[in-house]
Amino acid sequence: MKKAYFAAGCFWGVEHLFKKITGVIETTVGYCGGTLEYPTYEQVLTGKTGHLETVEVVYDPKKISFNELVKIFFEIHDFTQEDGQGPDIGEQYRSVIFTNNKDEIEIIKKIIDYLQKQGYKVATEIKPFEKFWKAEDYHQDYYSKKMQIPYCHYRRNIKWNEL
Repeated sequence: MKKAYFAAGCFWGVEHLFKKITGVIETTVGYCGGTLEYPTYEQVLTGKTGHLETVEVVYDPKKISFNELVKIFFEIHDFTQEDGQGPDIGEQYRSVIFTNNKDEIEIIKKIIDYLQKQGYKVATEIKPFEKFWKAEDYHQDYYSKKMQIPYCHYRRNIKWNEL
């Protein structure tokens, strides 16, 4: 199994959509990117900790590739929005992929280049993975527990003709 880390706005919707993907074994919502140890939701919500709401995706590379996960990441949020996602505005809601190695960086850059050639202004950042802090239990699998659907995340249709 491998792990990937995606920030694309409110982690509830990101987790909800990744959970549905064949080859995804487990998802956990939490925080990446900041310097504060053991951040709480209330601290991250201020936008002052440097953390982003992030989903840790555990996947089986024999069933789904990192390349495919990145494509799905771009399909499930507005990667052109710089200051958040939908109505969720702030540093903690930016579009970021946290990478584990150079191969992942190359895959992401190739996909971003493709999207830019299609005319998109990609706001997604690439940052090295350092530490993942698991969010509070009430955030885990939020939409399934509440029997709701995401309010700003849904699967968009992007034509991946050349990838």
